[in-house]
Amino acid sequence: MTPVTEAKVTYGFWGMVGGAGIAMIIGFNWGGWSTSSTTQKMNEEAVLASRVAICVAQFMNSPTHELQVKEFQGTDTYKRSDLIEKGGWDRMPGQEKAAYGVSSACVTGLEAVIKTGA
Repeated sequence: MTPVTEAKVTYGFWGMVGGAGIAMIIGFNWGGWSTSSTTQKMNEEAVLASRVAICVAQFMNSPTHELQVKEFQGTDTYKRSDLIEKGGWDRMPGQEKAAYGVSSACVTGLEAVIKTGA
């Protein structure tokens, strides 16, 4: 290979590597690309958020929700998840068991709803 051709191949190779690197940086930072683990985490957060919304709605839409709110407010903070679990509000319709983390996240949602008075 002649020195001129060798230089062209070398510069072409490094240009291709640099271009690919720049494309990945732009894609992951500003292009909306994500890895599968990031996508899985976002999916789990979205599912938990929807389950919390259902839990809060089930709690607030029950016929005796005024009494439940008073009981909720009278319960120690660290026991509120147990109250939600005992009431069954953390279970989704049609499920026998609640998903992990729903009751504690539901407590946070209920505290926000009760605080705003909605």
